[in-house]
Parts: sequence; C-alpha cells; structure tokens
Amino acid sequence: MRRVKKVMTDRARSLRKNATPAERALWRLISRYRPAFTRQLSIDDLYIVDLANREAKLAVEIDGSQHHDQATYDTERTAYLEAQGWRVIRLWNSDVLRNPDGAATFVLNQTAECLGGTHPQPLPSREGRMRSPRYR
Repeated sequence: MRRVKKVMTDRARSLRKNATPAERALWRLISRYRPAFTRQLSIDDLYIVDLANREAKLAVEIDGSQHHDQATYDTERTAYLEAQGWRVIRLWNSDVLRNPDGAATFVLNQTAECLGGTHPQPLPSREGRMRSPRYR
C-alpha cells in the first residue's frame, strides 16, 4: 500500500522539477542544514507545501502574485495545516529573490523557534579529510 497517493507524488515531483527561481534560491541556502528540509512535501494527501522541516513541523510557502486572488484558499489551507500541528510561514517570491540570505535566516530562525531554541546545524564540512585515490 502506498503511503502517499500516486497523484500527489506525481504532482510533487512535477513541482520539484519546475521550481520557481525563488524556491530554488531559498532551497540552495537551507538544504545543507539539519534537521533536513524537504521540497514539495505532501501532507495528508490534501496539500503540498513548498518547503518543510518535518522535525520542526514547519511549512514554508513561497507565494507569487497568483496568491492575491487565492486568499480564501490559502486561509483554509493554513488553518488545516495548523490544526495538524504544522506552523506555516509565507514569504513572497519578490522578497526571497531580493534578499535570499535574509529569507534563509528568517526560515532558520523560525525552525529554531519550533525546535525549542535549537538552531539547525549545517552539515559537517569536508575540510581536512583526505580523499582516497580513485584508481590504484
């Protein structure tokens, strides 16, 4: 039995392949942090959130101008996710593109707050490691 409906998996895969420039910019900056963030996460086979941190139960929505006309849908969606224990934050595409480092810092601070003050950590650096030769 599938954990997530095939239609939702296919939709999430399509959204990952066709990410907006703002989603790509933010993902590039936060993907190296742990606990891990996920792109296009399906929640309860009803909604797909742009970025999520499962451990912190933080959903990040990066909205474009089309969301001006979807205020009711976005409000219902946010209410549902919050009822499921998720914290939802929304960022505008233009804000992320204008200041991607600031947006990443904001998301990481929100994640830390959800985790009780524990700031997400970047992955360990590979500095100082000896690389083994490919061919002997």
